[in-house]
Amino acid sequence: MAKVAVISGYKAYELGVYKQNHPAVKYIKKAVLKQLAPLLEEGLEWVVISGQPGVELWAAEVVFELQQTNLELKLSVLIPFLNQEEKWIDTTKEWYESILAQADHVDSISKRQYESPMQLKAANQFLVQKSDVLVLLYDHEREGSPRFILEAAKARQTREDYDIRLISFNDLQMIVEEEELSKNDF
Repeated sequence: MAKVAVISGYKAYELGVYKQNHPAVKYIKKAVLKQLAPLLEEGLEWVVISGQPGVELWAAEVVFELQQTNLELKLSVLIPFLNQEEKWIDTTKEWYESILAQADHVDSISKRQYESPMQLKAANQFLVQKSDVLVLLYDHEREGSPRFILEAAKARQTREDYDIRLISFNDLQMIVEEEELSKNDF
């Protein structure tokens, strides 16, 4: 029974998404919702993200929508290091800060500012260790930052039972096609 799910995936720029109203955002959110629905039925209590702009913050918005009907569901933002948003553009900072303001729990894994990639590696290991399932938007055809948390999850999987649920670009394409079909009344 999955009580804690970590959700991650590509950063917005890795997907070429630079505006919140980009059409891809709607499909990514639907894909996240499609993964969360069965987890909620299995007793999901917490969704955890590290606060990266892109899949993680969109997932937070999905959690906020779900919280309107699932009052027990909570969002935790466990940032890898202090002031991770320091160099982000203002609109991204505002989006991030609005997510933090609505989250049920916010903390920093490293209590220091960014010093080295080791902090990111430690954060990935921590998130995987403290969760029951990883929901990850990642496609093996297109490497990117999500591969690091996937590596941590696979390492845990070699030692014990750990659930990894991938959302691929094919999954997104199927959601787009389903939407198109339903629009055209098929």
